[in-house]
Parts: sequence; C-alpha cells; structure tokens
Amino acid sequence: MKCTICKHGQTAPGTTTVTLSRDGITIVFNSVPAQICDNCGEDYIDEATTAHLLKQAQTAAAAGVQVDVRKYAAA
Repeated sequence: MKCTICKHGQTAPGTTTVTLSRDGITIVFNSVPAQICDNCGEDYIDEATTAHLLKQAQTAAAAGVQVDVRKYAAA
C-alpha cells in the first residue's frame, strides 16, 4: 500500500515497537508485526493486532504493572 504520511513510499511487512502509556502505566511491546513504509518508516498495525495489544495492556494494568517491556506474542 502507498504510505499515507509521506505519499511516496510503499509499505512492506516488518516489525515495530509500540509504546502504550496511560494513567502512569507504560507498556512497551517489541517485535510487533506491521506494514512499514520503505521511505519514511511510518508503521501501520492492523486492527486485530491492535486489539490484542490493548487487551494485553489492560490485563497488565489490572495486575498492577506500572512499567513493562515485553516481546509481542500473537494470540
């Protein structure tokens, strides 16, 4: 797909890092599958992956985690 940010690059499969922060809680996910622009590096994460990340973050927050760094693991 053509990058919607730079309007020049094409995206290709790759991985990225996602940081989620809210209410004093920070969770970092490494190796998240995404489409990455070959020109500007913008990353695009699909809806299913985003939902999975948010569910994992919510579970960690409910367990009292304040800071966490983890490798992404698909459901």
